[in-house]
Amino acid sequence: MKKFSIILLCLAFSFLVNAQKAVINFEVIEHDFGKVKEVDGKITYIFDFTNKGMSPLVVSRVQASCGCTTPTWTKEPIEPGKKGSITVTYNPAGRPGTFTKSITVYSNATDEQVVLSIKGEVIPKQTNENTEYPISMGELSTKMKVIQMNNVNKGEKQGRTIDIQNPSKGVIKLTIENLPTYLTATITPETLKPNEEGKITFTFNSKNCSQWGPISDDIYLIINGKKIFSDEYKLTVVGNVVEDFSKQTLDQKRKSPILEMPLYEIKFGTIKANSKRTDKFRINNRGLNPLEIRRIINNNKEITVRATKYTIPGGKSTDMIVNLNTKNLTDGNYKKSFTIQTNDPDRSFLILVLSWSVK
Repeated sequence: MKKFSIILLCLAFSFLVNAQKAVINFEVIEHDFGKVKEVDGKITYIFDFTNKGMSPLVVSRVQASCGCTTPTWTKEPIEPGKKGSITVTYNPAGRPGTFTKSITVYSNATDEQVVLSIKGEVIPKQTNENTEYPISMGELSTKMKVIQMNNVNKGEKQGRTIDIQNPSKGVIKLTIENLPTYLTATITPETLKPNEEGKITFTFNSKNCSQWGPISDDIYLIINGKKIFSDEYKLTVVGNVVEDFSKQTLDQKRKSPILEMPLYEIKFGTIKANSKRTDKFRINNRGLNPLEIRRIINNNKEITVRATKYTIPGGKSTDMIVNLNTKNLTDGNYKKSFTIQTNDPDRSFLILVLSWSVK
C-alpha cells in the first residue's frame, strides 16, 4: 500500500509539473504552396502559434530538412496567451518539380519537438541553360551547394553525395583543402573532361566532432589550382550531432542522469544602465550515472554563462554562473534565454529564461 501511494504521489507531481509548462499550439502545421514559378523567386509562409500553457514559451532553435529552406522565428520568450511565429522561406531556384520539406521546432513546451511541413510544385523557367546542373561554380556546374547531413548520431557516420559536371571546353582538375576534422570528401573522378559528369561524396564522422548540436561549415572548391574564397566556389555542410537515446537498454534508462533545477527563470530585478551583476543557480543530478553538460547555447551579447563543473556525478550538484552587463541598454524590461544541452534522455535540451529591468 505504501509503494502504491508513492507511485500515486510521483504521478501527481509529474502531472503538476507538466501542467505548469508552456504549451505550443500551431494554427496549422502544413502548408501547400501549390504551383509556383521558378522565375518568381523565393516563397514564404508564416506559421503562427499561441502559448496556451502556464509558463513563458521559448523556441530554442528551428531546423529545416534542407538548405533550400530557411526558417526565422520569434526569439523572445512568449508569455502565456501570447502569440509567436515561424517564418519559412523556400528557394525554388534550380529545383524544378514537386517538393516536400520539413521544419522541426525545438522549444521548452510540453511537446519539445513539433514538425511543420511545406510542399508544392516548382514550374521551371524556360531557358537554354543546363537545367540538370543549374548551379554554376566557376567552370564547374552542380545541382546543389548545401550538403544537408540532417541528424547524425554521436559515434556514427553520415554520408551525402552531390553530382557535378564540367560544361566547359577544357579539362577541370578539382580538389578540396582545409576540411574540418569531422569531414572527408572523395571526388570521382578528380579530373573531368569536357561535358563529363562526376560526384563528390562527403562523409560526416561524428567521432571527430567535438561539438554537440547544430553544426555548419563552409568549404571551398579549388578548380585547376585556383584558390578563390568567394561564395561562387563555396559549399556549405550542415548537420546536427545528437544522441540516440532509443538504443538504451532498460538498465541504462534506470541509471540515466536526471537533471533537476529549483527554478527555470532567473530574475535579476532592477539594474542601472552601464552596470554589471552576477547570479548563480544550482543544477542537481538526481540520477545514478554522471550528468554531462555538453553545450551551453547562448546568443546574447549582454549575458555570459558558465558551469563550475561540466560533469556532475549522481546525487551531486554544480553551480551555473550568469553574468549580466547592461552596457548600451536603454531603460525598459528585458527577457532573454539560453539553452543547456545535457545527456539526460528526458531533458537533453533545457531552456532557461532571464529577466531584468533597466532604470
